[in-house]
Amino acid sequence: MEFDAVTRKLINLLEPSITPLGYEIVRLTYIKELKRPTLQILIDRLDGETITVEDCTRVSRSISALLEVEDPIESAYILEVSSPGIDRPLIRLKDFERFKGFEAKVEMSETVNGRKRFQGNLVGVKEDIIQILVEGVLQELPFSLVRRAKLLLTDELIAHSLAKHKQENS
Repeated sequence: MEFDAVTRKLINLLEPSITPLGYEIVRLTYIKELKRPTLQILIDRLDGETITVEDCTRVSRSISALLEVEDPIESAYILEVSSPGIDRPLIRLKDFERFKGFEAKVEMSETVNGRKRFQGNLVGVKEDIIQILVEGVLQELPFSLVRRAKLLLTDELIAHSLAKHKQENS
């Protein structure tokens, strides 16, 4: 999945200010087509813990000041900082490894093994290849051809998320 030049510029500008705070950008999207343009930033904690409202507020405050000074977007826009959510998009290669064992939906930009859409359990990553078990058959998908991917909301994912949240709060 390639980032366009504007997205890459924004990530390069913002990430150095949030990394020392313990966060990383999962996805950054600038949507001009809305009534009021919106800069959406999905963040993760570097320690793997669950993102809280306080985390989003902390990152928002940090990058708001930077965006104000650098002014990389000419028009007015709304800044949204949030968690990727439980049924999160899988953007980076490490996301596919991190969430192995969970069910995902992957859409390819080109046909692979006779199809463009795959749904199954993530097995992991081997170099730049995503491994996913689809109907009992291991499919190997080149990461460079992934158009979009996301975890599917399943009972297992919900149970994992609840257990992790409970562990973090005990």
